[in-house]
Amino acid sequence: MRSIEHSAGFDISQPVEKVFPLFSPEGEKLWVPNWDYKNIMGTTELSEDYVFLTATHDHASTDAIWLVKRYEPKARFVQFYRVEPEDKVGMVTVQCSRISGRKTRVEVTYQYIPLSEKGRRFIDGFTIEFFNKFIGEWRDLLLRYFDSAGQPPAGADRIDRVF
Repeated sequence: MRSIEHSAGFDISQPVEKVFPLFSPEGEKLWVPNWDYKNIMGTTELSEDYVFLTATHDHASTDAIWLVKRYEPKARFVQFYRVEPEDKVGMVTVQCSRISGRKTRVEVTYQYIPLSEKGRRFIDGFTIEFFNKFIGEWRDLLLRYFDSAGQPPAGADRIDRVF
């Protein structure tokens, strides 16, 4: 079975120190409507090998198991494995880079590997157009979050997105 990988990026007028922490299970709660996760580690401090669970977010048709593969906070880099047993395995990579004191570049890569016919059908529909729209929603939600003085976006549309 074939895999699929897409990458996209956007710039946001916020310091990298404020942007990067938002790409964690706890950080996502601040800007992604309806985002939640099950903390099974007993801590909210992100580290390599951190494990958490989500329910039907981020292109998921079933609950997902998330594992932090790489976490390099000084480099503002995080990479997750997400496993939907009997469906697909994904790898999500986020790299934040300082453009200037108040501007950050966010680069995101999603790679999926099917584990079944259902996963293959998903991959067939995971087009670059779909992915670019999805990452555009990330940017829009982050802008809403920062525009509301760092408060969760009130009444924002739901987005199927997870970390």
